[in-house]
Amino acid sequence: MPINYEFDLDGRLEADSTFIADGPLSQFRLINDARYPWLVLVPKVSNVSEWIDLPESQQHVLLSEINTAAKILREQFACEKINIGALGNIVRQLHVHVIARTSRDEAWPGPVWGQGKAVAYSTTELKLLIEELRRTFLDNQS
Repeated sequence: MPINYEFDLDGRLEADSTFIADGPLSQFRLINDARYPWLVLVPKVSNVSEWIDLPESQQHVLLSEINTAAKILREQFACEKINIGALGNIVRQLHVHVIARTSRDEAWPGPVWGQGKAVAYSTTELKLLIEELRRTFLDNQS
């Protein structure tokens, strides 16, 4: 049964990403930076900033969703590595980054945070990518 807690998405997450789909616990969102295939999962739970703030049952669901996001990125993009992180130093709302990396990307081998300036997808690119990611997400749910 999906979790449908009332929650408010942090404005910075909303501004920097586009909704893909709702998972059992989290929103799956695409970060609007064409340099890196980059998903962010935001648990639909109010007032949670740390993984350990979630009940253990929700931690298990979030882990499953992270695995789904990583599989989607690996399926859709030719990546060498998947980076997973939940920093929350600036945006306190719990969210987990799942990023497809290659040795050819701008920040390799370092972290993507603070490297250069984001390159937004074109409107057409974003629309097509969101449609494909939604389709892949739904395929991974069945």
